[in-house]
Amino acid sequence: MSHMLIINANIEETRVAFVEGGMLSELFMERIKDRGILGNIYKGVVSRVIPSMQAAFVDIGIGKAAFLHVSDIQHRGNNAFNLFSGPEELEFKDQVLNEDEEEHFKKEKKQEDYKMPDICDLVKEGQAIMVQIAKEPLSTKGPRVTSRLSMPGRHLVYMPTIDHIGISRRIEDEQERSRLRDIVEEIRPKGSGFIVRTAAKGKSKYKLQVDMEFLINLWNDILGRHDSVKAPDILHEDLNLILRATRDLFTTDIDKLVVDSRVEFKKINDFIKFYLPKLKSKVELYQGEEPIFDAYGIEMEISRALERQVWLKSGGSIVIDQTEALTAIDVNTGRHVSKENTEDTITKTNLEAVREIVYQLRLRNLGGIIIIDFIDMQKQSNRDKVYHHLIEQLKLDRAKTKVQKISELGLVEMTRKRIRESLGRFLGELCPYCDGKGFIKSCTTVCYEVFREIRRVAINLPGSLIEVNTNSEIADMLFNEEHENLDHLEKKYNKKISVRSFPSFHREDFEITGK
Repeated sequence: MSHMLIINANIEETRVAFVEGGMLSELFMERIKDRGILGNIYKGVVSRVIPSMQAAFVDIGIGKAAFLHVSDIQHRGNNAFNLFSGPEELEFKDQVLNEDEEEHFKKEKKQEDYKMPDICDLVKEGQAIMVQIAKEPLSTKGPRVTSRLSMPGRHLVYMPTIDHIGISRRIEDEQERSRLRDIVEEIRPKGSGFIVRTAAKGKSKYKLQVDMEFLINLWNDILGRHDSVKAPDILHEDLNLILRATRDLFTTDIDKLVVDSRVEFKKINDFIKFYLPKLKSKVELYQGEEPIFDAYGIEMEISRALERQVWLKSGGSIVIDQTEALTAIDVNTGRHVSKENTEDTITKTNLEAVREIVYQLRLRNLGGIIIIDFIDMQKQSNRDKVYHHLIEQLKLDRAKTKVQKISELGLVEMTRKRIRESLGRFLGELCPYCDGKGFIKSCTTVCYEVFREIRRVAINLPGSLIEVNTNSEIADMLFNEEHENLDHLEKKYNKKISVRSFPSFHREDFEITGK
């Protein structure tokens, strides 16, 4: 089955769809008015140091203070170098890298963690500091930043502050790993660090050297800009979404890249002339009259990804609820029931649900804590079968995951690395009517609240008339099904009750006054 990158580029928004085996598996979106900042490098100012959290907040000039933890600060004795001396000393910290490269920071961090310094010894309020965005702002939280800088190219990731060579764990052939390591060791500047990316597999020394020289020149430009600007200010902005996707996702495994913008088509071709000349024939300009995402069936998949319930082919379903703290996924048998062998039916449904769950995690970009409630299975062997199937399916996911075994209650606890907003939160917002609760009070409940409030205040209200101002639905119910209760209250308090309908009122809102 074909693997494709489908790019929809408009003035206001860019969307990149990664299609695997004919199905949309990942969707990346960027809006011009609120373009992402992941990977950007800033000259910031430490605005606040919090010793109890071992963290600092850094003003980088975007409105929200950035969070910097002590474990992410490159300090003396750990391959750091200083651009300033005295009070304006700069420290550095690493960026959250592509999953291929992130593993190689673990050894560095283990060496540093044996004696974690105090945050107050590393940064001071008012100090200038160079940082890179490691995690986008999420909801009300500001971005997370790092002072170990990293700059990804097509084949290499340059780490100017760390003396280290790493090879992507996805390059498994030991002979190839050794060849790439020898090349990088030979051509890198002394004391600098590089991670060899998966895309470098089989590439020549010349290709790697061109990539390395480009990244080193980029770093020198950043240092030059750093000396000429006053904090807070941006020093380097990462590539836009289209070129990032071309750099990181457009590999020999991709059958074609299709884009519907002639301008972006030219930019992509200019980019791949330098990095990917052999893939030029795979780049196509879409010229159909039907919108490109409609033509490839992607728009329909996006709509499906916003639904709470997803149906399985067997008749079962999964229900996905995203909360502030975690995402809960419930597996239901639905119409998939067999009286002959209930255990086998349940196991088959759970196995089918695993494939859909992993697909939805990637498509919706769900991260953080995830709880999966599988249908209860009596046999341990069946629970193990479902668990191992989940592990296998997650190997397709580029995001880092940790999974606990299925409990006797059929629950799986797992985490998935969250770097950007989920698809639902990017495309939507809290419902202004239910305020994000997902439900509202029934008309009957609100009517009875009105009655209780009348009983509570009737005696103290002035005049002989009680006015009830409420939503139209509530007013209709008070006039019809509940009119006997209103009559009873009028007799009890010897006051006339007048109900007025206001369509603009929220269903749960009402006012009671006396005249």
